[in-house]
Amino acid sequence: MDTFTRMRTFVEVVEAGGFSAAARKLGRSKALISKYVKELEDELGARLMNRTTRRLSLTELGQAYFRDAGEILQRVDDLQDMVRERHGEPTGLLRVAAPRTFGDSMLGKAIMDFVAANPAIRLDLRLDDRFVDLIDEGFDCAIRVSELSDSSLIARKLADYRFATVVRPDVAEQHGLPATPDDLTQLPCIIDSNLRNRFNWRFLVDGVRQTVPVSGRVEVNSPSAVRLAVLAGLGYGSVPYKMVEDDIEAGRLKIVLCDFELGAANIYVVYPHRRHLSAKIRAFVDFMADWFQKNGDECSGGPTSPAEEVDEPG
Repeated sequence: MDTFTRMRTFVEVVEAGGFSAAARKLGRSKALISKYVKELEDELGARLMNRTTRRLSLTELGQAYFRDAGEILQRVDDLQDMVRERHGEPTGLLRVAAPRTFGDSMLGKAIMDFVAANPAIRLDLRLDDRFVDLIDEGFDCAIRVSELSDSSLIARKLADYRFATVVRPDVAEQHGLPATPDDLTQLPCIIDSNLRNRFNWRFLVDGVRQTVPVSGRVEVNSPSAVRLAVLAGLGYGSVPYKMVEDDIEAGRLKIVLCDFELGAANIYVVYPHRRHLSAKIRAFVDFMADWFQKNGDECSGGPTSPAEEVDEPG
């Protein structure tokens, strides 16, 4: 048994949260998985894990080893993918993080179309509306719908994505329509806790970006829940236009502050800087860019800008 196999087994155990889960994922017995980790500790002459009947935790040394081992294994995988790319199709496990709201709609279709077009790729898609740290959590890439933020990631723009401020018509009559964004400070708003600036909504006033502090008694963690809260008459919400387009056309909701919309947000695919970008990541990024170029109008509620690749400022 070589060191790399033991190292990879250790990383799998940590990521899976235990020996049993790792054994199921790897298709090996729990006893064999435990044996590999014990052999690794014996080889290193140090304990990496604290084992109890209830939970598994890492020692301080184990935490450092897990972080560095993950990076080493990723580099090895990337090098292997680079060689394979020159001799055949992209292959291997691709771990992708995406917002649940969008993953359940057109974005999910784009990702599944990619898998169908690349039979040698295995996909691990995690849908979560929270902000995911790609490097710490071991993802190859992620789909994000936001402005670029400071990070060490490369971001490729896929499409525009329009947001709108909406309210139920009878609620607007009850509280009064906001004439300017500042009026929202006195009105009940639905807070989306996944947004980085959840208590400060952004608008364009006289050509200048402006943030407006908002508050309300309802805080949720997804755009879908914001829509439901607005439909329930609980206040004003800022949501993706495509999510409420049918509600607007049916008269269930109305858009407010149209003249102050900041404009479309952007959909990006982001991935870490690496010396050798693996074939599977490059294939995924290129496929998504092409797919959104062809289908972007269905996702954004407006025309799609050509895809472009930029470094996020870091």
